[in-house]
Amino acid sequence: MASSKSKAPKINVPPDYQLHDIDEKLGAPSTDRDSNQTPPLGVLDHFTGTFAGKGFNMIFRPNSNPPTTTTFQNPVNPPPPTGQSENVLQLSLTTENLAFSPPLGNVPNRGLQEQNDIFLNGVPYVQSINDVTNTATGKGDGPANPIHFEPGLWMHVPATNDFPVLGETLNRMASIPHGTTINAQGLAPTASIAGPPIFSPVDITPFLSTGTQSANPIRFIAQTAARTDTPRLPQDLTKFMAEGTITQEILDDPNTILKNDNIGKNITSTIVFKVATTPDGPVFGGGTDNIAFLQGGSGAGRPNANVTKMESTFWISTVQQELVVPPFKPGEVSQIMTYGIPVAVYAPISPRSSILT
Repeated sequence: MASSKSKAPKINVPPDYQLHDIDEKLGAPSTDRDSNQTPPLGVLDHFTGTFAGKGFNMIFRPNSNPPTTTTFQNPVNPPPPTGQSENVLQLSLTTENLAFSPPLGNVPNRGLQEQNDIFLNGVPYVQSINDVTNTATGKGDGPANPIHFEPGLWMHVPATNDFPVLGETLNRMASIPHGTTINAQGLAPTASIAGPPIFSPVDITPFLSTGTQSANPIRFIAQTAARTDTPRLPQDLTKFMAEGTITQEILDDPNTILKNDNIGKNITSTIVFKVATTPDGPVFGGGTDNIAFLQGGSGAGRPNANVTKMESTFWISTVQQELVVPPFKPGEVSQIMTYGIPVAVYAPISPRSSILT
């Protein structure tokens, strides 16, 4: 995504608002640790300002009995909500904003017995997503309709040698109006890779929560782009396929969009990290929590749109770009724009072209 001066919602955290421990204020003896020392952020140092870009959202959502069953322009066979029509595949072309506030500073976490205290640091954020799908044009140029709002925290946790024995980790802690909170964790990246990101294929085919996708895939008729009689929104993808915005290739592998977006860019290095509510070892902890409606009946009975796990992968890329500065007059203030990104603002005092880096 590209940094921009977006009007996205933000958490209003003043720059001078810094968390810290108050042991010394309450009369505790001083320790060897400098209480004014700010804990590191690690890779979260990159999370500053507001980022904006285009995206794509895919979700299978339940299709309930009347009167709230989703209606479709074309007849659906089989009729909902039976068989493969009990779920709706909703596809959204989106615009997305991710706004970060200043770091929190010194967040003490207290250890017990042999485990010393540790000090976290983190960055508050707000993610907001608008649906801009336009069925008339097959493009993402429709009116913006908000569909997602997520306030949360990205936290950096230092390595510990006692309880637990674990390297540096990252936590994404978020609340979603849908009725779900998440605590997703993962090991902090230790190095970057040369060149652009590598996007492995992903498959949206559903499967039973008691099985695995590879062993028990349940392919839905809505996954066939050319069909116009399935429980899908939009039902008719003809214009989208013609524009290349939603195609069979994208339904089979949504990461196709990420691959295509990097075509033509000179990406020199990439940092990759993943967080999950059920993280891979040696990381443990984290999870999801849902309101009663999402869980449905008590026990293992009838959940509604219950979230059982979540994971997300981030790629932070360094892009090399050649800028051509046009001639200008002395005293003239100009701004260089590339891909819609404000790169440099300069006020020259001579006819020579210059770039502020």
